[in-house]
Amino acid sequence: MATPLSDTPLSPLRTVAVVGLGTMGTGIAEVLAKAGRDVVGIDVSEAQAAKAVAALESSTARAVERGRLTERERADALARFRTSTDLRAASGADLVIEVAPESYEVKQQIFRELDGIVPPETILATGTNALSVTRLAADSARPERVLGLHFFNPAPAMKLVEVVSSVLTAPAAVTAVTNLALDLGKEPVAVGDRPGFVADGLLFGYLNQAAAMYEARYASREDIDAAMRLGCGLPMGPLALLDLIGVDTARTVLEAMYAASHDRLHAPAPILKQLSEAGLTGRKSGRGFYTYEAPGSAVVVPDALTPRKSDTPVPGRPVRSVGVAGSGTMASGIAEVFAKAGYEVVLAARSAEKAQTAKARIGKSLARSVDKGRMTAEAAAETLERIVPTGTYDDFADVDLAVEAVAEDLEVKRQLFGTLDKVCKPGAVLATTTSSLPVVACARATSRPQDVIGMHFFNPAPAMKLVEVVRTVLTADDVHATVREVCAKVRKHAVDCGDRAGFIVNALLFPYLNNAVKMVQEHYATLDDIDAAMKLGGGYPMGPFELLDVVGLDVSLAIEKVLHREFRDPGLAPAPLLEHLVAAGCLGRKTGRGFREYARR
Repeated sequence: MATPLSDTPLSPLRTVAVVGLGTMGTGIAEVLAKAGRDVVGIDVSEAQAAKAVAALESSTARAVERGRLTERERADALARFRTSTDLRAASGADLVIEVAPESYEVKQQIFRELDGIVPPETILATGTNALSVTRLAADSARPERVLGLHFFNPAPAMKLVEVVSSVLTAPAAVTAVTNLALDLGKEPVAVGDRPGFVADGLLFGYLNQAAAMYEARYASREDIDAAMRLGCGLPMGPLALLDLIGVDTARTVLEAMYAASHDRLHAPAPILKQLSEAGLTGRKSGRGFYTYEAPGSAVVVPDALTPRKSDTPVPGRPVRSVGVAGSGTMASGIAEVFAKAGYEVVLAARSAEKAQTAKARIGKSLARSVDKGRMTAEAAAETLERIVPTGTYDDFADVDLAVEAVAEDLEVKRQLFGTLDKVCKPGAVLATTTSSLPVVACARATSRPQDVIGMHFFNPAPAMKLVEVVRTVLTADDVHATVREVCAKVRKHAVDCGDRAGFIVNALLFPYLNNAVKMVQEHYATLDDIDAAMKLGGGYPMGPFELLDVVGLDVSLAIEKVLHREFRDPGLAPAPLLEHLVAAGCLGRKTGRGFREYARR
């Protein structure tokens, strides 16, 4: 079979046809028209084609208002875009991008028709994020010109474009669309042909777990979304993102991923099927996990799923003074948070010297806040005066709330809670900041398990707004109410969750990180490409390997092991590559080498 694209360099792709003018197709057309390409938008629906024109007019008008386009550039972009309901309008295109529904039958029919319309040198690109590009190419008369070109929503804003080649794709075709992506101001990442590719391959497993967590009533939809936004710095919570993507679309992607991997993490949560089949597909239908003002609206309105607040809330216990146990970064940060909020703080460590060192660390942190104009020198001095360092836990005798922030070792924590049980007054609330250990095990080390609760702060505690409030089956209602009230006073956003491994954030975050390691281990994509994909395609503040090296590979491995033991899911087993790096002492930035190497300080 002749392969005219295999060796011959292609001319620049000047005319592009976009087949399917939904949200994604319209966004891609806008990107192309703004970049000076002649664009033919094709859709079977005249109404949808007209809607695409209106959307482009509206979007470019906003761009002019914000100074991103001139009036002349806007007029030029609008002039370059025309629509049609006839696929034959693609006959003069150098590139055709189909963005039709995620169905082999639909996409294959479009490609078969295009085979008889476009010339042999025209490249055919599928915008699928779930189906096999190889299968679509094999059904075409000229498979060497078929590839995947996966933009991310919203296409005008998101920088990532995944360029997906199959074993049949000609190198010249890959080069041509890669150059086009660069010319559009995008960041192209070359990936192989497997469901989800890189970004969605990692993203949808995480979204699926969030849906399952909500379905199990482990936490409310609002708390799950707030936890991931505030605990990980994500632009949107997972359930809100599922509504934006479309619950039905997510289900389709997950089904394709599960068919390829048989990984239970990708088996669609039953709630996705229930919502899809009920027509509750997210924003586009006006209701999914949340209810919206109208179909297509982003404005959330109350619905029957909104939890009702109790008419007679349980009052909390009075808290005037707080004891913080520990001398590390987390303990110092937590003590600073309480002192800034006006609490008298006893900071206890294993020695008076360690406690003084911790207080000095707080003093430096407060000084930086003064230098940056975040607080006055007087306020910083008053805050520091509220902190009393000590080398004995006996000084916790009068505190109303004791918070431990010592080593993440269950036996160490149990011994400390045994000590707190003896020295703290009756009615004092005892809290652990553990991120992965069972809170109830700490509670059982005392004679008053009803007074014990989890308060998982995030690092750095003064900056991070989230606190996971973890109640056990033994925690008293007024203890829970106390901690919620304290979180509000220290200006933290509290989310409620039960006492199981990982709570909310780590239970969703670390399987995602582990799956990224597996991608590299299987030579599917590089560290740099995966990090770029998640930052540019998912809006993540850090790529998974950047984050792993910051957290510490040893810490990450320990959390993965805890999750695997708790849930017994084979998909949660730590990636062997992660275990090998930890065994070799490559723990991340703190050792100078993890997944990447760092300059020694």
